[in-house]
Amino acid sequence: MSCNSVDLNTKITCLLNSELDLSADLYLISFSRWIRFLMADSDSETNFVKEFRIPNYIISPELNDEIHHEPKYPVIIFINSKSGGQLGGDLLQTYRSILNENQVFDLGQEAPDVVLRRIYVNLERLKSEGDKLAKHIEENLRLIVAGGDGTAGWLLGVVSDLKLSRLPPIATVPLGTGNNLPFAFGWGKRNPGTDRRSVESFLAQVKDAKEMKIDSWHIVMRMPPPKEGSCDPIPPLELPHSLHAFQRVSETDELNREGYITFRGGFWNYFSMGMDAQVSYAFHSERKLHPEKFKNQLFNQGTYAKIGCTQGWFCASLFHPSSRNIAQLAKVFIMKKRDNWEELAIHQSIRSIVCLNLPSFSGGLNPWGTPNSRKRQDRDLTPPYVDDGLLEVVGFRDAWHGLVLLAPNGHGARLAQAHRIRFEFHKGAADHTYMRIDGEPWKQPLPANEDTVVVEISHLGQVNMLATRDCRSKSVFDPSTPSSHEGDEDDSNGEDFADEGEEYRKFGAADTFKIPEGVDVANIS
Repeated sequence: MSCNSVDLNTKITCLLNSELDLSADLYLISFSRWIRFLMADSDSETNFVKEFRIPNYIISPELNDEIHHEPKYPVIIFINSKSGGQLGGDLLQTYRSILNENQVFDLGQEAPDVVLRRIYVNLERLKSEGDKLAKHIEENLRLIVAGGDGTAGWLLGVVSDLKLSRLPPIATVPLGTGNNLPFAFGWGKRNPGTDRRSVESFLAQVKDAKEMKIDSWHIVMRMPPPKEGSCDPIPPLELPHSLHAFQRVSETDELNREGYITFRGGFWNYFSMGMDAQVSYAFHSERKLHPEKFKNQLFNQGTYAKIGCTQGWFCASLFHPSSRNIAQLAKVFIMKKRDNWEELAIHQSIRSIVCLNLPSFSGGLNPWGTPNSRKRQDRDLTPPYVDDGLLEVVGFRDAWHGLVLLAPNGHGARLAQAHRIRFEFHKGAADHTYMRIDGEPWKQPLPANEDTVVVEISHLGQVNMLATRDCRSKSVFDPSTPSSHEGDEDDSNGEDFADEGEEYRKFGAADTFKIPEGVDVANIS
């Protein structure tokens, strides 16, 4: 043990042990050394934290400070205090005790669009008055969001729709069950510690993080109006918080039709339909009924697996009729090249389809994997880049097929990569199916007559994320990313089925991509 250690506890232990045999005079000398050690450690911690702290007057014109330090890494922090059981609330208190409490926001008390609008309006006012610190903070601002994937998606949607000249990059703290977004960018998938040391360690990672652009995707759904209730929310249909009803998206939008309701929203990770969404829907329904039971991440994951077993997905051919298979439910069209739709042939055994943007699904699994050189040449497939304007479309037959992802180089059935995807549901044997976007599932009614339900996904734009240096997500523009990705690796653990207006261009986040009044944020993943 060395008294030169930077660890405060080690310093104290060393000094106490060294003073057991000292005379009174030497004790006073050593005690003064001890105080200097403690002060040096305290100064070091203070200087580190100071580089993230934002002055009060920047956050609101009604607040003021006597001393204005220019932080190198200014951050605004949003925390869903009801995520992760008690963890969200504990994390909120720790961040507020370390930083300026006014730069740490509880999403249960104030929505991110309100906060960011107020801060950016204030920054513009200060810059117009010649405030150099305001300009520095705007140019270097970073955001941290702590919660599940639904909470992270909420903030991403708001940032997308505020149309800022510089989009602040976002780091995600994993407080949910799946935590696919944090895991994809290197922030882990386990719920973090909430003590001061853990928070400072995370801030150190934020300081060293790199910026990455990721694609954002626009989803539009057209369906007949429900027989009961109003448009938004839609009893008895409970849509994700990121989907909102609009009578018209744009004058020229082909999805608009008299007598139908149009919904729009966005996602960053995935849209899925079928088997996986049904399991997710059952889990979320159970959590709403008994929220007191779902306070632990391991318990949540165990419940998820149990539901998958009890629903019979390991023996899907026995327990689930073929009328629920994707090919029986919908026609799927993809656009690889501009204005050129082609129907996607889907094998009759596929019971789940995933349109994936990030290489992290169902708790960190990578359904697309990395196609080898032969697959890339024969089928024009690429690795799953997060900023190439393409979605990876993957299919699964049953739960056993999903377990293939746990094997080295395992992957689902690679169906296609596309810029746009369109699902058309007509009258069939099934009266409903299950859908999910970024962890939020819903039960979707299907046509009972000659009506059609249409879901169309298209590329919207990009947002900035903060990522650790060794994160799983890769950029198509990153020169350090090998184009081959060791493409000659064994790719046999899986299968491919080959040959089988402005209003429109926004999520609606700043005004409508928000949690409706009366909805508990604890219900967001």
